[in-house]
Amino acid sequence: MTNDQSKKIKVGIVGGAGYTAGELLRLLINHPEVELKWVVSSSHAGHPVTEVHGGLIGDCELTFDEAPRWDEVDAVFLCSGHGQSRAFLEANALPSHVKIIDLSQDYRDESDGFVYGLPEANGQRIKKASRLANPGCFATAIQLSLLPLAASGNLVGDVHVTAVTGSTGAGVKPSATTHFSWRNDNLSVYKAFEHQHLAEIIRTLKGLQGETMGRLYFVPVRGDFARGIFAMTYIDTPLSLEEVRGLYEDYYRDAPFTHVAPGAIDLKQAVNTNKAVIGLEKHGDTLLITTAIDNLLKGASGQAIQNLNMMMGLDPTTGLRLKASAF
Repeated sequence: MTNDQSKKIKVGIVGGAGYTAGELLRLLINHPEVELKWVVSSSHAGHPVTEVHGGLIGDCELTFDEAPRWDEVDAVFLCSGHGQSRAFLEANALPSHVKIIDLSQDYRDESDGFVYGLPEANGQRIKKASRLANPGCFATAIQLSLLPLAASGNLVGDVHVTAVTGSTGAGVKPSATTHFSWRNDNLSVYKAFEHQHLAEIIRTLKGLQGETMGRLYFVPVRGDFARGIFAMTYIDTPLSLEEVRGLYEDYYRDAPFTHVAPGAIDLKQAVNTNKAVIGLEKHGDTLLITTAIDNLLKGASGQAIQNLNMMMGLDPTTGLRLKASAF
């Protein structure tokens, strides 16, 4: 652990008022190798960070800044809405030494020198990256469900996914489908078969499996809880359950946050952690894969910290030993 502040990694956040920024703040403030220098929010500039992120009372004395101070940081997290990161980088000339981790979808196609930041698929490239595109939350859960099959050439035939997400996945600004009185005790499907995360999912999986991969059918569901994603994926395969389990355990052997469970899983095993927990079942020819993550942590801010650690040569788990919500 580095006690000398001068040796710590200096970071800043652009777009500091949303849910992902709030999670980043909580993690970075307690990260033993990081010093948080500034948080930019044009709509809250000059106001204490705790006016927006009330859970940080007693932990954070920063005020929101109007503009970045690039000479103070080694890395920056971009937490603005989709489309705004690209506009920001086009309008701002960042020093070459500042590493970028973008949490929007703007660079997940790996344009402009960005590396797609799914550690379980791109670990070696992430370690060398200076520009990092953090994956989407649904995309993380679904790719982790299927990577071992694709990497072994066994992702053939059509894949069917239904995944339920917490309301925080829709962002901090309220809408007709996110306010409590509508979301509570309710479920609904949205963007069936055309969700924006499909492009990055298919790109990664086809990069491993090739064109022999079948079609991916994805039905997203709005859940009546605040955080977490529970993905249910099924595909026909001639592999036995023992063979499948061997593929998954081998593939994730060195992945510190992705765990293959011995039996059925539940969402609370992953909520409030950077874990992905995977369950495997075989029913005749059909393989059922269940995957649980926290959409704000492994699906966003926790994974962004994991990527920062890797980019900076730290242990990937640094600052991410978090406690699950058992009850």
